[in-house]
Amino acid sequence: MRIIKKVFKFLILLLILLCIGGWMYYNHLKPSYSGEISLNNISSETTIYYDDYGIPHIYAENEIDASVALGYAHAQDRLWQMELLKRIAPGRLSEIFGETMLKNDTFFASTGIDEASEAALQGLNKNSDIYKIVEGYVNGINQFIEEGPTPIEFTLVGIEKVPFQIKDVYNIVGYMAFSFAMAQKTDPLLSNLQHKLGNEYLKELNIEVQADTQLIKTTKENIEVYTTMVASINELMEKTPIPAFEGSNSWVLNEQKTSTGKVIFANDPHIGFSQPAVWYEAHVATPTYEMYGYYLAGFPFPLLGHNRELAYGITMFENDDIDFYKEENHSSDNGKYKTSKGFLDYTTSTKTIKVKDKEDVILSVRNTIHGPIINDVINGISESSPIAMSWLYTLEENKVLDAIYTISRAKEMKEVKKGASLIHAPGLNIMYGDAKGNIAWWASAKLYKHKENVNTKFILDGTTIKMDSIRYLDFNENPMAENPSWNYVYSANNQPDSIAGMLYPGYYLPEDRARRIVQLLEPKDNWNVTSVSKMINDVTSSVTSEVIKEFTKEMDFNSFNKNEQRAIDILQLWDGSNDEESVAPTIYNMWVYQYLKFTFMDEMGEELFNQFNLTHLAKRVVADHIKKEQSIWWDNIATSEKETRKVILAASLKEAVELLEQQHGNNIVGWTWGKVNNLEHPHPLGTVPILNKIFGFNVGPFPMNGAREVINNRGYLLNNEGIYTIKSGPSTRRIIDFSDVENSISILPTGQSGVFASKHYDDQAEMFNKGEFRKMKMNKEEIINVSTKLILKPKQ
Repeated sequence: MRIIKKVFKFLILLLILLCIGGWMYYNHLKPSYSGEISLNNISSETTIYYDDYGIPHIYAENEIDASVALGYAHAQDRLWQMELLKRIAPGRLSEIFGETMLKNDTFFASTGIDEASEAALQGLNKNSDIYKIVEGYVNGINQFIEEGPTPIEFTLVGIEKVPFQIKDVYNIVGYMAFSFAMAQKTDPLLSNLQHKLGNEYLKELNIEVQADTQLIKTTKENIEVYTTMVASINELMEKTPIPAFEGSNSWVLNEQKTSTGKVIFANDPHIGFSQPAVWYEAHVATPTYEMYGYYLAGFPFPLLGHNRELAYGITMFENDDIDFYKEENHSSDNGKYKTSKGFLDYTTSTKTIKVKDKEDVILSVRNTIHGPIINDVINGISESSPIAMSWLYTLEENKVLDAIYTISRAKEMKEVKKGASLIHAPGLNIMYGDAKGNIAWWASAKLYKHKENVNTKFILDGTTIKMDSIRYLDFNENPMAENPSWNYVYSANNQPDSIAGMLYPGYYLPEDRARRIVQLLEPKDNWNVTSVSKMINDVTSSVTSEVIKEFTKEMDFNSFNKNEQRAIDILQLWDGSNDEESVAPTIYNMWVYQYLKFTFMDEMGEELFNQFNLTHLAKRVVADHIKKEQSIWWDNIATSEKETRKVILAASLKEAVELLEQQHGNNIVGWTWGKVNNLEHPHPLGTVPILNKIFGFNVGPFPMNGAREVINNRGYLLNNEGIYTIKSGPSTRRIIDFSDVENSISILPTGQSGVFASKHYDDQAEMFNKGEFRKMKMNKEEIINVSTKLILKPKQ
C-alpha cells in the first residue's frame, strides 16, 4: 500500500511538473510585446508600442533602424508563414512535408521564378536606399531566427530555422504573382472546348473566334494533354499551403462626393482565407517618414498603406500575362523544336529537389524561346506534345522592389503613378487618394499586343508565331483615371474600357460587384465613414433579380409541386440580399448550379465541366446566357428531344428543390443561408485533426452572410451537396477618411499574430464576421495609452 501511495505521489508530482513545464513552454512561445531587447544592425534606441490589437507602432531615428525593427516584429508574429512562403517558388516544400508536396515543388521549380529572383537580386544596387532597407528588414528577421523562440510548427514538422535571404523576398512576390493568374486554368480548357465543340459553342460563352484566327491543329492526344494539364495545376494550387490572390474591391471618393469635403478611400483585397491571415499591419514613424502599412510575410514594403498625406491600395487587374505555346519536335531529333525561323535546340536546366525521408529528386526541364516545357513537370502529359508556358513575370526585368518602395515613399500623386509604371507583373490596379483632394487609379502592368489573328485565350502555335511581332504598350496606354469628372474611381476586377484600340484580354470577373458599387455611389453625394463602412459590408446582389426575372417569365407555375412553387415565390420576392437568416440564397445557389450542370455538362462532359466551374467563365456566363431564348447550349445532346430554355430551367429548379429537401428536410423555412455558407480559416497544420484539436490552429468555423460576387464577396464553389465552404473573401477592410485620418478604420479576418499562444491570434475574428472595425491608430499619445512598450537597443 505504501508503495502504491509513493507511486501515486510521484505521478501527481510528475503531472504537476509537466503542467508547469507546459505552461512555461507555452508562455515562452509568445511574442515579446514589452521589455527590452538588444539588436544588431540598429544605430539608435528604437521603440515599438504594441497596441490593444497587437499592432506594432515603430518609432525610430532613421528608416534603416525602423526596417530592422519591422523585420524583428514581423518575424516574431509570422515566422512560420514566412518560412512557407519563401519555399514555394524555388520548390522546397517537400523538405518539410515530404512527397505530398513533390508535384508542387517540381512545377514551381520549373516556372523560372527562382531564376528571375536571382537576376533581380544581381541587378539591385547595393548602395541604394532600397537595398539598405531590405537588408535591414532581413537582418531583423534573422536576429529573431537566431535568438527568438522557435515557433511550434517548426518543432512539429521537425525542421531547423535557417536564415532569411534577400532573394527570398523576390521569390515570395513571384509566388503571389503566379497565384493571380487564371490563364493556366482557362486557356487549355478553351482549347479543349474549341476542338471538341467548335466556335459556335464558344461564341455563346462570349469567346469570339475570328475566321482568320490561327488555331493549332489538335489531335485526341492534345486534348488529353490539355485536360491533364488543367487538372494538375488546379490540384497543386489547391494544395499550396499559402492562399492565392483572387479579386478585390476599391473605391475612392473625391470631395464632391463626401459630407466632409475630403477624400474617403476604401479597399478590401480578396484573397484566400488562411490562418494566419495574409496581411501584417505595422505603423512606422521616423523623423522623415511615416506610413501605416499592410505587409506580406517576408516583404519589407507595404502593399497597402496610408499616412496623413495620401492613401494607396490594390485590386487585381486580371489581365492576361501568361500564354501557352504548343511546340513541335523535330521529326528525327527530339532535342530540337520548330519555330517561325527554323529549328532550335531545347535548352535544359537541372535542379535537385530534396524530399523529407526520401531520396533527392533530380528535375530536368527543357526550355524554348517561349518558356519552360510543362510536360516535364506534370505527370501524365505526353512527351510528344510539348507545351511551353510564356509568363511575362519571368521574361521582363523585375522592378517590383523599386515600384513598391517608390509608392510607399511617395509624397504626391505623380510619384505613386511613377511607382505604378514600374510594375510589369502581376497586373494590379493601384488605387489612390490624398489630402489635397486628388483621386486616381492606374492599371499597373506591362501590356502587350499580338497580331490581330492571334487569340491568347487559346493555346498558341509555337511554330508560326513570331515573338518579335509582339508590341509592348507604353504605360500611358494602360487603363487609368485621374480626377475624373464623375468624382469617384473604383475597381472590382471587371473589364476596363478599351485601350490601344481594343478591349484588353484578361480573365475578368463578372460585372456584379462593379454594378452594385456604381449603383450605390452614383446617386449619393454625402458619403462619410459610417455609410462607406456599411457599403463595404454590403451583401446585396444587383444581378440576381434580373436572372430570376428571366427564369420566372418562362415558367408555367402550375407545372410545379407545392414546395417548388414556394421556392419560386421566395425567389421572386427576394431583394438579392444574402443574409444568414435568408432562405433565398440557399435556393438560388443550388438552382444556378443545376442550371449550369443541365446546360453545359452534356456537351462538355463531367471532367471539363468541373474544370469550367473553377474558372471565372462559369461566373460570367450566368447573367448573360440565361437571357438567350435561343442558344446552342440549351439542347441536351444526350436525349433525342430538342430541349429549350424553358425545359432546362424548369428541370434545374425541380432538381434543386429535390436536393435541398433531401439535405435539409421539406420545411423550406429551415433552409437558411447561414447553415450552408461557412468559413473556417485553415492553418497548414490544421488539416491534421489531432494537431488542430490540441492546438486549435484553425479559426472557426463560422456561419456567414455574403455570397459570390457581392461587395462583401465570398469565394466558394457551387456544388450538388449544397454546402458552401468559403475559400476566399476580404483579406482586410480599410477605410481612410482624410477629414480625420487618425480615426480611419480597418479589420483583419482573424488576428495580427500567427503564434497560436498569442492573445492576438484570433481576437478580430468575431468583429470581422459582424462587419465591425477598429481604429488604425496614428496619434502617438493615444497609442501609448493603450499599448505595451518594447525597447530595442543597439547591441554593444
